[in-house]
Amino acid sequence: MEEIINKVASSALVVFDLEDYYQTGMRSKIDISQWLIEGFLLKEKDFRENLKSYDWSQYLDHYVAVYCSTDAILPAWASILVASYVAPFAKKVILGDLTALETSIYESELARIDFSSYQDKPVILKGCSKKPVPETAYILAIQKLQKHAKSVMYGEACSAVPIFKAKK
Repeated sequence: MEEIINKVASSALVVFDLEDYYQTGMRSKIDISQWLIEGFLLKEKDFRENLKSYDWSQYLDHYVAVYCSTDAILPAWASILVASYVAPFAKKVILGDLTALETSIYESELARIDFSSYQDKPVILKGCSKKPVPETAYILAIQKLQKHAKSVMYGEACSAVPIFKAKK
C-alpha cells in the first residue's frame, strides 16, 4: 500500500489564521439611553449624577462598546464622559456596536505583527473560523500581507480562492 503524503503540509504555503489573534475576554455593551429621560433627552446634571453613582467595576477587564439604542441626538461629550468612567476598568472602550469593537481589537492586534516573516511566501488567509472574526479583519490582514507575500489566497488549502499575486 502506498503511503499517503500530505502535499499541503509539505508545500511552501504559509497559513495566516486570524483566529490566532483573537483576544479572549468578556465583550460588553453600554447603552447611553439608560441615563436619558425617556431614553431620548439628556439633562446634564442628572446624566452626570447617574454616571457617578453607576457601578463601573462590573466592566473590569472587559472589552466595551458604548452606544445609544435610541435615535437621541447627543452631544459629543456624552459618550466621551461615559468612556472616561469605564476606561479605568476596561481593557478597551470604543464607540459603536460589538462588531466595531471586535474590529478595533483586531486592528490593535494586527498592528503588533511583524509581517516581514511572510516575505515572498505564498500565504493562505484562513477563512473558516470558530471565533467571531469580523470581515473587516480580513480586509485589514490582506492589506498587510500583500505588502510582503508572494501571493495570498483565501479559504482552506483544499479550496483556496486566489486574492493577490505579486508582480514580478
